[in-house]
Amino acid sequence: MSGPAAGTADAATTTDVVCLGESMVTFLPSQPGRLADVPSFGRGIGGAESNVACALAAAGHRAAWVGRVGADGFGDHLVETIASYGVDTSAVRRDPVRPTGIYFRTATDRGTDTHEVAYYRAGSAASAMSPDNVPYADLLAGRVLHLSGITAALSADCLALLRDLTAPRPGRPLVSFDVNHRPHLWRGGDADASVLLELARRADLVFVGEDEAEEAWGIVGAEAIRAALPEPAVVVVKRGSAGATVFASGPRPGPRSSNAGAAENAGAESAGAESAAGEAESAADTVTLVPALRVDVVAAVGAGDAFAAGFLSATLRGLPVRERVRHGHLMAAAVLTVPGDLTDPPARDHADRLAALDDDAWGRLRLGPGWTAADRAPEEVRTP
Repeated sequence: MSGPAAGTADAATTTDVVCLGESMVTFLPSQPGRLADVPSFGRGIGGAESNVACALAAAGHRAAWVGRVGADGFGDHLVETIASYGVDTSAVRRDPVRPTGIYFRTATDRGTDTHEVAYYRAGSAASAMSPDNVPYADLLAGRVLHLSGITAALSADCLALLRDLTAPRPGRPLVSFDVNHRPHLWRGGDADASVLLELARRADLVFVGEDEAEEAWGIVGAEAIRAALPEPAVVVVKRGSAGATVFASGPRPGPRSSNAGAAENAGAESAGAESAAGEAESAADTVTLVPALRVDVVAAVGAGDAFAAGFLSATLRGLPVRERVRHGHLMAAAVLTVPGDLTDPPARDHADRLAALDDDAWGRLRLGPGWTAADRAPEEVRTP
């Protein structure tokens, strides 16, 4: 059993995952409350794609982040901080005119009515990314290219870039796409829905939440989401506290990118894995349902990025689908139990032990702050 193919490059030197997107300096509140009432903020970093790269690098993979930042102090901070996680930032470009984006947010959950985010990213350096100014050799050098719908919303040039990167081409890496629907970033109208659907259908591996699929496309339920995304070899539908459903297809005919077979094989080879809630086979797919963990949440920010990183990490290691989802849940739990977007993941052997638990033991797990630092046997992890 193997993960996505490494292409023709030497597996010992090939980058595992290249992540493209905007990263920003984020200012985290010193206390709960409205932005108008928060007296001070701590500085961090935030960006869906760079979050994935940092988590993968911290988990022991060769990860690279490609982006564009201003020739300013905030750009220095971003590049230095992301590199400190072990991420290759050598392909990041500096814009001499446009600034690095920043944003402020409240401490409340993004899904609540009281959550506030103030973005200062219009005209940012990242919004100027285009097919003419990004280093394609670096973008296409990895086993996996990870993208998200956020980049498509930044500008017409950024959208053109994502369309180009998701188009079939010789030697295209396995393309991972996180829908990441952010309505406030789009320029009005219903274009965002059709664009995100278009890009998702051109990818090999798709991450999408049930809630965002309903908001963006009016599609309800995991099966309906898969019906709307028939092309990707693997579709991961995130269902919040209910867990995740993965649709993994076997090889099928038709024109695809040169590495699409790697994604299809990744799904087909792991199709026999037992899921926590059982599997059901159809003519095209094996469907795997994996319950979520119970987590004492500190801040619900960055969990989706961490889930994608955990799933990609396990995919690169060739683990069965159930373990891929469980590693996604575990990586998300690590971020959910800290205040910011990033944290060190659990040690690999620790995560492997937890991911291998039987269904009953998995269902009894409850993880709280500090759990990733505890290198303990599975039965010693906090349970009710």
